[in-house]
Amino acid sequence: MNVSPAMQRYAAEIYRLQQDHEQVPLSTLSSHVESSAQATASMVKRLQKLGYLDHEPYRGVLLTPEGERIAMPSLRRHRLTEVFLVKVMKYDWAAAHELADTFELGVNDEIEDRMDELAGHPTRCPHGEPIPSKDGVMPKVVDMPLIDVPSESDCIISRVRTHELDKLNYIGELGLVPGTPFHLFSCAPFKGPLRLKMEKHDHLIGFELASSLWVEVTKKGAGNKLPPKK
Repeated sequence: MNVSPAMQRYAAEIYRLQQDHEQVPLSTLSSHVESSAQATASMVKRLQKLGYLDHEPYRGVLLTPEGERIAMPSLRRHRLTEVFLVKVMKYDWAAAHELADTFELGVNDEIEDRMDELAGHPTRCPHGEPIPSKDGVMPKVVDMPLIDVPSESDCIISRVRTHELDKLNYIGELGLVPGTPFHLFSCAPFKGPLRLKMEKHDHLIGFELASSLWVEVTKKGAGNKLPPKK
C-alpha cells in the first residue's frame, strides 16, 4: 500500500513527540498536527491497522520500527526546508519551523534534491536536529540535556529543542545556537539558574530555558548534577 503524505506527516510528528514522551497522548498529537480529535483518532486507527504504530487507550501511541521508517521522508523534507529557508532565503532561524510547515507543501522530490544541493547537503537543521539521509537513515546524535550536565564542564550546544518563538528569539540573542562552545560554571540546586561562560560574555539562564538546550560535553566537570526534573 502506498503511504500518503498525510500518513507520513502524522508519523513524523509522532516521531518528534516521542523523543520527549514515553507514549504520545492523542490530544498532544492532535494539537501539533492542527487537526480535530476525531480526525486524529481516525488516522491513528488507520496507522495502527497497517502496523505503523501501537496505541494504548488512555495513554497514547508509539511508532513501530516500520512507522519510524515512513516518518523519515517527511522529517527529511521538513528539516531540509528549514535549512534552505535560513541559509539560502535568509529567514530568521527562530521562524524556520513554522514557515517550513507551509513551504514544504509545494516541495516535490526534484525540488527537495535541489534545495539539498543549494544548502550544501546539511546534516542538521537550524535548531540542531539531525536530517535523515535520502535512504531513510537517521544520523545518531550523542548529546544530553544541559540540566543534566555537572558544573565545570566544557560543552557545545547541540540542539535547541523548542519551537516557541519567544524562547528561540531570546536564545538567539544570547548566542546559544547549535555549534556554540561554552563553559558551564555552575548550576544552582533545586532548579536554580545556570551560569555559562562564553567567549565574549557570561550568561545566567533559568532552569526552564536550560531545559530546551541539549549539549555535547567535550570535558566533563566534577560538580554535582542538578536534581532531575520532575
